[in-house]
Amino acid sequence: MPKIVIAIDGYSSCGKSTTAKQVAARMGYGYIDTGAMYRAVTLYFLQERVSFSNPKEVELALERIQITFNHNPKAGRNETCLNGLNVEEEIRKMYISNLVSEVSAIPEVRWSMVAQQQKMGRRRGVVMDGRDIGTKVFPDAEVKVFMTAETYIRAQRRQQELLAKGELVNLEEIIRNLEKRDLIDTTRAESPLVQAPDAVLLDTSHMTIEEQVDWVIELADRRLAELHRKKSHKIISQS
Repeated sequence: MPKIVIAIDGYSSCGKSTTAKQVAARMGYGYIDTGAMYRAVTLYFLQERVSFSNPKEVELALERIQITFNHNPKAGRNETCLNGLNVEEEIRKMYISNLVSEVSAIPEVRWSMVAQQQKMGRRRGVVMDGRDIGTKVFPDAEVKVFMTAETYIRAQRRQQELLAKGELVNLEEIIRNLEKRDLIDTTRAESPLVQAPDAVLLDTSHMTIEEQVDWVIELADRRLAELHRKKSHKIISQS
């Protein structure tokens, strides 16, 4: 059975990452958290006081950044490492969320991250979630999903995630953050967040994670079956 690329794009707090992780686990595929990569870059820029508006500073900083994903067997998950240091918890904090879309909009940052992501998924058999996976990183992905959800529901989900980590944030502040990020993500000049023409829309407003995972896997299974039929037909035609 051939291996494929599953691209899951969409807005923040729609369940993209959680769904992508579980889809990858159930299919035996690799999972690449592209959002974590941009969060790690944001953290580094803040720590090193890199000017977002200075292309030369940005380029030099990117040369010093190495992002890897290490598996934590106790937590049962891959964790983001920035230059060898585990930053998984730090990059999920609200102050990073407030700036990550701004950093992600910097052309030099996107060029660097897209190149790394394409290299990671070159052999297929991966699930990637982000903002431009189906349009820029892997426009030839066999399965493309575009996730959306109501803003208020997304904000509630984000608030619960933060509370679970001991960070109490007002719901109105989260809504403002999501709306700001949506605006930046959809209007930036480089790789804006848009639904690819061949992506399937999935509104997760009233779906559980389990339902989202089942939905994506069913879509992937249909695509794999279709590819298998085409391959078999080609073999027969050539016989």
